[in-house]
Amino acid sequence: MSLPPSNFAPKKQPSKTAAYSIFVLIIATMAAGMPYQVDIKILLLLALTFTVLITMLGGWEFTLIMNSMQSGIVRAFPALCIFILIGALIGSWIQGGIIQTLIFYGLQILSPALFLPAGLLVCSVVSLSTGTSWGTAGTMGVAFMAMGQVLGIPAPVTAGMVVSGAFFGDKLSPLSDTTNLAAASTGADLFAHIRSILLTTVPSYFLSLVAFYVAGRNYHLTQSTNSTQVNEFMQALQQHFVISPWLLLPIVAVLLMSVLRVPALIALMSGALLGVLCSVVYQGDTVASALNAMNSGYISHTGILTLDTLLNRGGIVNMMGTFALSFMALCLGALLDELGYLRVVMQGLLQQVKRLGSLVALVIGACFLTNGLMGEVYLSIIVNGNLFRKEFSRRGLQPAMLSRTLEEGATLTGPLIPWTTAGAFMGGVLGVSAFDYAPYTFFNLINPVLAIVFAFCGLAVLHDKTKPITTVPHSAR
Repeated sequence: MSLPPSNFAPKKQPSKTAAYSIFVLIIATMAAGMPYQVDIKILLLLALTFTVLITMLGGWEFTLIMNSMQSGIVRAFPALCIFILIGALIGSWIQGGIIQTLIFYGLQILSPALFLPAGLLVCSVVSLSTGTSWGTAGTMGVAFMAMGQVLGIPAPVTAGMVVSGAFFGDKLSPLSDTTNLAAASTGADLFAHIRSILLTTVPSYFLSLVAFYVAGRNYHLTQSTNSTQVNEFMQALQQHFVISPWLLLPIVAVLLMSVLRVPALIALMSGALLGVLCSVVYQGDTVASALNAMNSGYISHTGILTLDTLLNRGGIVNMMGTFALSFMALCLGALLDELGYLRVVMQGLLQQVKRLGSLVALVIGACFLTNGLMGEVYLSIIVNGNLFRKEFSRRGLQPAMLSRTLEEGATLTGPLIPWTTAGAFMGGVLGVSAFDYAPYTFFNLINPVLAIVFAFCGLAVLHDKTKPITTVPHSAR
């Protein structure tokens, strides 16, 4: 997914007072509303309103304000389209029995003790092969969520595993948009970027795998999953749906199209139409009901509460809340970026940084902050790549070290924030809020922390021997 550069250029830069005031107001709005369970969409709308009013009081024309917000929507337009198509895909695949088939065979293979580490590996391989975390979550993730519930694994834990595996590949795969974007925004060679990523990703992934194994053993020992209940669930699937290995072909087709770099919108729409075909041919549904499932999602009437709860999902309509959430976050983020508020704040913080470890921590923190304020990982990578590129060069560091840090700070923390496109998408597809699954995204949490620790210890530091350090004393590095 590529993002066109912004063509909007503000005529002036905001003052530090205005920039910091807006940031404090946004954070205060979110902090004040969340304890009272005010919907995040309303809080974002209020924050956006306050920002627009303050900007207008600062002398900006309303037309320029609207143009800046529009630029954010334009740049993230492909992501917003994917929201709609993933909803259609999930509804179509459940109606066609594709997800049920995946669940059925998965329950035959996976045990509760190995479910989490095995699921992490599967999601990682799929995401690494296809380069798409969203596609991984929308296909394998939905099935793993259902399997986890049947096996007695809490939904937030399973969702954390899916997100960890999905974003492992999104961060590392040469087919991933974020991998290519991080390298391009810093001027790093793509494969130098990937080699740099491996230095912190491999130990982080190993620790995550161990953590999920320990967690899986813990749930296996303390909750004593009833194998009889699992067998009854599988029998119910066979009773109400046609289960066939042929129904796995649409999944293979979508994954293959991703590997072949077929545009995501075409691959997802093709997958949804294959689901319609399976619904008509295998489940005996009419063409009209199969097509309607793409819009309204699948509605299960088996009479089995657990099964109906797991399968009542999907559809374009059910993604509209997620769509609206991301839409408002993108408008707010574009406003902060285009009018220079974010740049003013980050440059002020950068002046206070001396040590290399502090610089890496600042970049990761800045990426997390811009994810939350701008609502989009791609925008966070571009903005912070431009902000910190000269500073890394000045300190004699390779571009690949900055690109690696951008991925650790932006790509991995994006799904941990409910109102970013990544967090809203994962929450909508997996049925678990980012607030709930975030503590269990072991890989997404461990990797940024380990990167900061490595930087303070002088590990995995990539010096550019062709560019000597000019201003930072040896003792401060």
